[in-house]
Formats: sequence, C-alpha cells, structure tokens
Amino acid sequence: MSLDLARIRADFPILAERPGGRPLVYLDSANTSQKPRAVIDAMADFMATGYAPINRSAYGLASRATDRYEAARAAVARFIGAPSVREIVFTKNATESLNLVARSWGATALRPGDAVVLTHMEHHANIVPWQMLAAERGLELRWVPLTADFQLDLRDLRETLRGARAFAFTATSNVLGTITPVAELCRAAHAAGAIAIVDACQSVPHAPTDVRAWDADFVTFSSHKMCGPSGLGVLWGRAELLDEMPPFLGGGNMISDVRLDGFTTAEVPAKFEAGTPAIAEVVGLGAAVEYLESVGMAEVRRHEMELTAYTLETLRGRFGDDITIHGPTNPEVRGATFSFAFRGVHPHDVSQVLDQSNVCVRAGHHCAKPLMRLIGAHATARASMYLYSGTDDVDALADALEHVSDIF
Repeated sequence: MSLDLARIRADFPILAERPGGRPLVYLDSANTSQKPRAVIDAMADFMATGYAPINRSAYGLASRATDRYEAARAAVARFIGAPSVREIVFTKNATESLNLVARSWGATALRPGDAVVLTHMEHHANIVPWQMLAAERGLELRWVPLTADFQLDLRDLRETLRGARAFAFTATSNVLGTITPVAELCRAAHAAGAIAIVDACQSVPHAPTDVRAWDADFVTFSSHKMCGPSGLGVLWGRAELLDEMPPFLGGGNMISDVRLDGFTTAEVPAKFEAGTPAIAEVVGLGAAVEYLESVGMAEVRRHEMELTAYTLETLRGRFGDDITIHGPTNPEVRGATFSFAFRGVHPHDVSQVLDQSNVCVRAGHHCAKPLMRLIGAHATARASMYLYSGTDDVDALADALEHVSDIF
C-alpha cells in the first residue's frame, strides 16, 4: 500500500483496542471517521489551558482563543483552496450547511415556478431542504438519473438544466461510492444560468479539493468524516453570494447593531455564525486538517484506490454471485465505500454477525431512500474505508462473511 499504515494506525488510539481479545476492524468511515491523537490532544489542551469565549471579550485568554479559532478557519480555507478565509462559514453540520443555502439563498433568489436540479444519488440532506422549499414556494424539482453502471446519466443534462436556477449534487455517493465529475457539472450549471451546490461530505476527506478548480458556488462538508470532531460542519460559498444572502439564524455574534426598530448584520462569515460557536470543535478540526495535510491528500486518494481494487477483487473472488456490490467497478471513479447484499441475508443480520468478529459495518438505508429504491434494496450492509484501513481489514471482512454463511 502507498501509505505507511502501521505509522498511521499508531496515530489512532482506538485502533489499538482489542474488544474480546480481537483486533478492531472499523469499516464505517463513510458514517464517521476515527480521530487521531493530534486532534484529541489539541481539543483536550485547548479545553484544559486555553478555553475562553471568542470575538467579544478583550482579555488575553479570550484573544488567544479567538486566534486559535480563526487559525482553524484559515486552515480549512487552505485545505480546500478557498480564495478567501472569509468564505468559510462554520455550521452545526453539513446538513445545516445545506439548509442554510436552501433557506438563505434559495428563499430569496427563487420564485414560484423556478427549477432546482438534483440527482438520484443524493443524501436526504440534499433532498429534503429543497423539497420543503419547493412545497412552500411552488418550485419545480428535476432529477438527473443514473446509468446502468451507477454513474450519473448526463446525456440529457443540458435539457434538464434548461431554465434551472440551481444544481445541487453530491461529489461522491455515500451509497455507491460513485465519484461525480464535479467540475463538468459546475460548468453545465453555469452554462444554463444556474448556481452549483456541491455536497462534498464524502469527497473532501478522501481526495485533494480545490473549490476554485471545481468552479462551484457553494460546497458543504463535515468535520467528523475527516478525522475531526462531530457537531461541526463547513459551508464554503463565493463571497459575493454570501454577502448578498440574509442571515440564516438571528442572535448574538451575527449582528453589527440592534435597535428597537431593527438590526444590521455583521460581515461574512460572522453573519452566518449566530450564538456561541463550537469553539473546541473548531480547534479540533484545525488539527485534523493539519494531520491530513501531513499525510497528503493525494496519498490518501492513491491508497484508497488501491484498497478499492483489492476489495472488489477479494470479495467477488471469494463469494462470486453470492455477493452484490452496488457501484462502479472501476476504482478510478469510485471511493472505498461498498454497499452490498450477501446471499439474501438481511443487512442487519449481516452486521450483527460481523460484529461478533469485531468487524464494524453499517446496515440500513444510509439516508438515501430514493436511491435505495432505485437499486431495488430496502437496506444494504455498507463497509467503508479510510486512510487507516488496509488489506487486512478487507480479509477480516471476508472471513467474517464466511461466518454469516455458516449461520444462515
């Protein structure tokens, strides 16, 4: 493998755990990633010796806390190639980021009859906010379908986008692992006069990201999938769009002034960060960014491509037609996320049996019910990998699946 896996695993304390005397095989990173010691220590040190409220207080401790918070913002901006640090907005999670775009940009820019284009592989977080807004505003929702090999069917994209105001799509499917051609989709959106909104939750943690190269208008992702803490999301948006949008929430920190007859907003990004933020979590995300940069995102992507090829070869080689893996077969156009059906056994039963071998996979609809219906499944088991995953994890998964056969 292209990464020094032993060194990386040593950075993650939980991977040294041996429940019941067996190694822990964590294959649920598409849901949430494990945390390296660098992140754990950064948050613990900040809470123990540096914690204070940010932005308002003038004393030294608060000033230093503000500096660490803003340093993390700068690290995130650097990590995704953002033109300006002020374009980075911290939210509660990526779901809130997408709701912010729908409610702040969408509620002011869209009129009855306007069209928003989505794809059939979207997470609920990039479907439901638009459905809610469509019901309230009389919007039209259009859908980009899938091909037989689990990629976006772009043959009619120009017509689908005709007259649309927004195109919201995932960069990588959390079910299929499909990597979409983000820059191409952004160009198509702009050619039609629409803005491009990218759900990059399954992309930013796994490959180099450059929002300028994508030419997107908004990009959302979450901290907890990229080695950072939970309870924190990121919204990147073009400064000119963020400046024009009304605030999403009202309260402290997002104001410049408040009077009895009204208020004026603070500048971006404070305009969208009402209330006391997740200060320690932002510090943790900054540490996560620095950790991933030290590994190298190109190396992470190369490692996962090698692991994807090995996984497909191993599972299909050992189980043949007894296993159905949903998603593209080409590792160059998919991530290391594998939703599968196994010998007609219910995915929850598969997950429970695998857990007996300390193999952790997710079972369910993965917050993508429309897509699950399209692939003909109520639920799937899903094994998803990250920079700390290796071929030994794949072998352990395959061995544990043999036990599923023994029981069922």
